[in-house]
Amino acid sequence: MKVLKFGAVWCPGCLIMKPRWAEIEKENSWLETEYFEYDDNMDKVKEYEVGNVLPVFIFLDKDGKELTRLKGEKDKKDILELLKKYKDN
Repeated sequence: MKVLKFGAVWCPGCLIMKPRWAEIEKENSWLETEYFEYDDNMDKVKEYEVGNVLPVFIFLDKDGKELTRLKGEKDKKDILELLKKYKDN
């Protein structure tokens, strides 16, 4: 599983989520993530149909197929539940 993270420096929710994700990634060393700065990666924004509500977190399976996505600020426990649910995908 891999998580694509879309955010922007001008997005308050993104600034809140950045340290939350850093903590999650530190605690789950198996987790692969990739961050895309919204304004600098419009090709990826369009490819994944991110829209203009940020942050967006897209959970992909091992084949790159979307499992689910989250928009906006999310609690750590909610993210951890999704990681547990999709870990082996």
